[in-house]
Amino acid sequence: MHRLFAAIALPEIASDALTQLQSGLEGARWVPMENFHLTLQFIGETDRHGLADVHSALASVSAPGFDLALSGCGYFGDVKPRAVWVGVAPNPPLAHLQAKVAGALARAGFAGEKRKFAPHVTLGYLNGAAQGAVARHCAGHNLFSFGPFPVDEFHLYESHLGGEASHYEALETYPLSSSR
Repeated sequence: MHRLFAAIALPEIASDALTQLQSGLEGARWVPMENFHLTLQFIGETDRHGLADVHSALASVSAPGFDLALSGCGYFGDVKPRAVWVGVAPNPPLAHLQAKVAGALARAGFAGEKRKFAPHVTLGYLNGAAQGAVARHCAGHNLFSFGPFPVDEFHLYESHLGGEASHYEALETYPLSSSR
């Protein structure tokens, strides 16, 4: 079985900047810098036939490249925080790409998440972190911004679950058109 998701990889310089936010929060399990990405759609588990269908669907996506800027800091899980993240400056071309990816996957029989698309890069997962401490950490990094940087492709990743951190393997790369 393959555990799949479609995502945008970050340039190394952006990942370096994000690592500067990964300290000073008790209860955080920080994401390794090589795992930073912006998920377009979580696909889930599928067999090799499903993998071929996912690849065909994603290969059919046609969207223009664009520039992306990271901005702000926040967390998921109101009373019981579970993840801390960096957000994305408002970006209509990113929303367009995500909608095209979700549509192609839905037509191939891979329904997306029910939640509204909230573009972010996960910095760390939280276990028992106090809400006040998480809120202070995010407030202290809320002015964070990086970019813009060009996005000219997206990827199909396989997630290999592990002990400390998952390992993400890029299986396919899908270019975006160069008309910006």
